[in-house]
This record gives sequence, C-alpha cells and structure tokens, in this order.
Amino acid sequence: MAYIKLLRPKDWAKNFFLFIPLFFAGELFNMEKIIAILWGFLSFSFIASSIYIINDYRDIEDDRKHPVKNKRPLASGAVSRSAAIIICIVLMLGGFLIAWWIRDKFLFVLGIYFLINLGYSFGLKSIPILDIILLAIGFVLRIKAGSVIAEIPLSEWIVIMVFLLSLFMAIGKRRDDVLLKISSGVDMRKSSKGYNLEFLNVLLALVSAVIIVAYFMYTMSDDVIERLGTHRLYYTCLFVIAGIMRYLQIIYVSADSGSPTKILYKDRFIQLTLLLWIASYISIIYMKDITLFK
Repeated sequence: MAYIKLLRPKDWAKNFFLFIPLFFAGELFNMEKIIAILWGFLSFSFIASSIYIINDYRDIEDDRKHPVKNKRPLASGAVSRSAAIIICIVLMLGGFLIAWWIRDKFLFVLGIYFLINLGYSFGLKSIPILDIILLAIGFVLRIKAGSVIAEIPLSEWIVIMVFLLSLFMAIGKRRDDVLLKISSGVDMRKSSKGYNLEFLNVLLALVSAVIIVAYFMYTMSDDVIERLGTHRLYYTCLFVIAGIMRYLQIIYVSADSGSPTKILYKDRFIQLTLLLWIASYISIIYMKDITLFK
C-alpha cells in the first residue's frame, strides 16, 4: 500500500486535463483520439509520479514537520530511499518510452513538463509567485499535450482559462500553508515567507474575477460560436460561477484549501457542479440540432 501511495495515483486526476482539447473541440466521442489520449494519460501519469517521488525525496525533512505530509511513504519511513529511486527511474523510462511511441511532439511537451517540474523540485518552488506560476504552467502543458496527441488546435481562450484556474487553486494551497504557519509557527514551505493572508486573499479575489470574465468572453467569442455552431454556451457560465463560489467558501469558511484534488474527490457540491457543467456543455454542443438548443 505504501508503494502505491508513493505514486500518488489520486493526483493522476490532474492528467485528465489532456482530454480538455477533445471536449472543447466537440470530438469527445472520437474513439481513435480517445484511445491515443489514454496512452498519453498513462505516459503523463508515470512522469508525474516520478516527479512526485523526486519532490518527496528532497522534502523528507520538511514533510516530517507537516501535520498531513508526515504520513507520506518516504517521510514516514514506510518506503526506503533506495526503493524510491529505483521506482522513479522505472517510471521515467516507461513514461518517456510511451511518449516516444505516441508522437515525437508529445515527447517534446512531456520533456518540457519534466524539466520544469525538476527545476521546481530542486529549488524554484522556494521562490514566491514563481512557484504558483510554474504549477499553473504544468496544467497548460497538460492540455497542450492533449492537443498534440489528438492533433486539435488549442484556442487561446482555453489556454488562458486553464492557466487562470490552475493559478487560482495554487493560490488556495499557498493560503493553506500560511494558515498552518500561523497555527504551528513553522514554515511548511520556504516560499511561504513571501506570502501572507492579506496578499493571498487579494490574489484569490483578483484571479477568480478574471476567470469568470474570461469564461464569459470565451462562450461569446465569434470564433467559438462559428466553430461550434451555437451561441448558447453562455448558459454554462452558471456552473462555473457556482463552482468558484463553492471553492472560495471551502477556503474562507471551512479553511480546507490544502489539496484541490482532495476537494474534488470529497466535496459533493463541487462534484455536482462539475457534472452539471459537463452535461450542459455536452448538451449544447452535441445536441445543438435539437430545437431547444437552436
């Protein structure tokens, strides 16, 4: 069980961002492209897990001070350092070999992701602001990888929205670190010295507002309306606003912003909002010939 936890399979949910280009292009039911992206998902997950291991290996001492991270396999001693290194190498080889087999352009994107995250693990995460920007870039590279695999052009609006949403969640995590610092008196991250609650609260308000505006502009963009053949996408803005409001409620009221992935798995409101957004988007795009959506 400890070896499975070492790979952080729950965090593989982030790699579903590879499917976003298919979803927004209206090709969600193209089985050939879905299968190709599933291979890409596996490749990306292997590389992501290798990065998690490298990060955990370097953060063993810091993780032992953290009330939650001290239970991680390396920090707790459940997995030895030598075993972790071997698993990491196997994952890297497997991930890059699959990527090479899929497409050389995908291998290139995956390589950039790996190098950026390697730099993140080896010190860039200690630089305030740059740390959250690099996390957001990681999600942009995921959708770029899906675009390359499926050979679907990426809209600049999709790139902007994914970057902003990822930045929003990263800010929420940093806010949680600051709260832990206030309660325990211990810096959980070196970059925490560059943040305080007031600054992070302003960033959350700023980015959440820009996300909503950007999504509205995307749904009403002439290019999107022409490409997808419908102007009704703005209906889905309701669920975007509801989801962001719920996430802010969790951060400010419940003070539980530590892991966006954890929130996605356990919060029913977020899950329902996401499902309704997907259902409404699919209905509008894939059923636009029905009178209701014309």
